[in-house]
Amino acid sequence: MKKFVETLSNIWKLEELRNRIMITLGLLLVYRFGCQIVLPGIDTSQLGALTEGTEQGIFSLLNAFTGGAFANASIFALGIMPYISASIVVQLMSIAIPYLQKLDKEGESGRKTKNQITRWLTIGICIVQAPAYLYGLEAFGVRDSAFLLGKGLDFMVPAVIILVTGCVFAMWLGEKITDKGIGNGISLLIMIGIIATMPQAFVQEAVSRWTGIGGPMLVLVEIIIWFLVILACVLLVMATRQIPVQYARRTASGGYEKNVMGSRQYIPLKLNASGVMPIIFAQAIMFVPGLIGSAFDDTAVGQWIQVQFADIFGWAYNILFALLIIIFTFFYTAITVPTNKMADDLKRSGGFIPGIRPGKETGDFLDKIMSLITLPGSIFLAFLAVFPAFVVKLMGVQSGWALFYGGTSLLIMVGVAIDTVQQVNSYLLNRHYDGLMKTGKNRKVA
Repeated sequence: MKKFVETLSNIWKLEELRNRIMITLGLLLVYRFGCQIVLPGIDTSQLGALTEGTEQGIFSLLNAFTGGAFANASIFALGIMPYISASIVVQLMSIAIPYLQKLDKEGESGRKTKNQITRWLTIGICIVQAPAYLYGLEAFGVRDSAFLLGKGLDFMVPAVIILVTGCVFAMWLGEKITDKGIGNGISLLIMIGIIATMPQAFVQEAVSRWTGIGGPMLVLVEIIIWFLVILACVLLVMATRQIPVQYARRTASGGYEKNVMGSRQYIPLKLNASGVMPIIFAQAIMFVPGLIGSAFDDTAVGQWIQVQFADIFGWAYNILFALLIIIFTFFYTAITVPTNKMADDLKRSGGFIPGIRPGKETGDFLDKIMSLITLPGSIFLAFLAVFPAFVVKLMGVQSGWALFYGGTSLLIMVGVAIDTVQQVNSYLLNRHYDGLMKTGKNRKVA
């Protein structure tokens, strides 16, 4: 505890880091404040049905990602997810479109152009999603009387503009946090939205246990299991396979000495190189079985499909969900980890893997290693994604609190928290201070 307090004191001493943290907290506060502002023209007293409709099912995840803005009919109801969707689309299109591939090779200017394309695509997605959200409120039980101006153009046009502007403003907040704050702006917005719903979910679970079956002892057991799941998520995010690399030592004459005297380093290949993207992809595909079931609503098979895949904690839903995650993990890793490019860069820098020839053989070796470590990583990721179903079915945990026992929510929280701590550590270590994850005395300036 003394070390932690000392580290906080060191953080406060660094003016640049202190200002960045304050800017980050201020912008996050602005985002949370906007999540509570209801769209003009909607009666807030009649949104109870919307709140109840987003407590369970797939929409509970969407409501968690928006920090409750979805259930509040807020100006930030679309959240930052359209930007995430646009980023994924642009990233996937980079595989097939030569123009986007060219931008990747142009450095900083190409990255700026690609970001601009992502922003415009985000606006396009918002223009489609905003009317769908407004008209879809009726499906959640929101009565027509809640729309004070009706559903005519007098309400729809301004409401769509506000929702699109809200998403663009949230995107701007994320970019400002990245530039002026401590980094990972978009991820921090998602994480803060998820954390915002966690206290209420835990209180509801604790009250139900305290007054019902289990009592305080079962609450303690649930907390212990929750910490163990967090530990498993940390292991999944941090686990790497280190590939030894030998670099040739440059001689005084300008040549290279390729012998054991060269410096040895490592290529860290992550056990889960795809992050939470496979879960997001799989989650999007899980809408399809319900649509197929509704298309054959007049048959027994269609009705069975609708019943089974309407419950996100059901066994049929989670078995298919886990299989899709494993498949998408291999797919996304294959397109985001360019082993051939890594081999070429290694060859150009004068490095080689001991026992492996530079060039194609090195690329094949790295690809083989990635395939071997991706299989257990994908299975582990799939298990964490479906673990909330186990705690619901076997322990009777409420659905709101169960979402924090794994899946996208917990993995995002753990991943962003680790990245943020590493960002803070980099500032502290550059100023000769120990970081949040280190021990020992402060380093002295030479």
